[in-house]
Amino acid sequence: MKVRHMASLLLMLPLTVHGQSIEGTSYTLPKNGMRFTIEVEKTQYTPGRYAPYALRYMKENVPQQASTAYRIVSIKMDATAMPDTAKAFVLTTDKKHSIAKVTCSPNGQLLAINADALPYSTPLRQFKAAPKPKALNPNDYMTEDILSAGSEAKMAELSAKEIYDIRDSRNSLSRGEADNLPKDGAQLKLMYENMNRQEQALSQLFYGVTVKDTTLTQVEFMPTQEGRNVLFRFSKYYGLVAADDLSGTPYYITVTDLHTAVAPEVVDNKKEDKNDIGLRVSKPSKIKAVLSTDGKTIDTYEMNAAQFGYTESLSGELFGKKQSSQIILDPLTGSVKSIKTIELK
Repeated sequence: MKVRHMASLLLMLPLTVHGQSIEGTSYTLPKNGMRFTIEVEKTQYTPGRYAPYALRYMKENVPQQASTAYRIVSIKMDATAMPDTAKAFVLTTDKKHSIAKVTCSPNGQLLAINADALPYSTPLRQFKAAPKPKALNPNDYMTEDILSAGSEAKMAELSAKEIYDIRDSRNSLSRGEADNLPKDGAQLKLMYENMNRQEQALSQLFYGVTVKDTTLTQVEFMPTQEGRNVLFRFSKYYGLVAADDLSGTPYYITVTDLHTAVAPEVVDNKKEDKNDIGLRVSKPSKIKAVLSTDGKTIDTYEMNAAQFGYTESLSGELFGKKQSSQIILDPLTGSVKSIKTIELK
């Protein structure tokens, strides 16, 4: 199982919470992105040694050339957060305001005031592959007659005859007509397993071997405005490729702002707010993102995105000498999760 990241895309930092007691601090509010986890299956086919003789002896046409093909199994989306450098502020405190603790993430995002922050991290999707069976070596199942044959054509003929003999023996066993019948169910099961394994190994000489492997790739997308963008490209022959690689078919992400955020009241800028301590919170707007390719919709997602909404100022009056407040922000969007009034002694 492999997990890889597209190098040209944005790196999202985790919101690991820590607290510190300070008198003033610089902080940022977040902007919200989308992390797509794409599960891709790779299928590799290797033709068998006797593939040219498959039609003659096995009565089937089989591919004569090695091939590799890719297909998308699933696409999952998770919302992410990272600091918005356009929304950097300084929270100031003085003796008039009861702010004992400001909790920020390691990357400077404001998470809580006078309270512990809510833990948050974007889930890391993982894939647990089933254990692969041990590869069979056809040479281990060849009879002496096959190994001593003087040509490839003769070896192919004898190998095909051995496959048919195995099938006949299995049919006789299932009908109870075999010369040596098993004593019990366990022995019967063992005989079936040995026959199936021998047939599979010899059949690989004609039908070849197909190996499948699954990879997870994470693609990050940071929406900044409405419109359509190429998220990635996909090729049946090369798998997942970069957005600017024309060898792949484009997968588009189309973003629409649903305008769910209500704009804050306009304040007369000429009047200085004496209680403005630099405290800002997000009022995110909901957006819709449609993933599509070849004119077909793959999936539709909705999420709150801080950069499509507004920034609101909270008054320093919330942190008085007799009554103060505990404020906890949503670690994903920077919006107010809860405000609780606390009495001061």
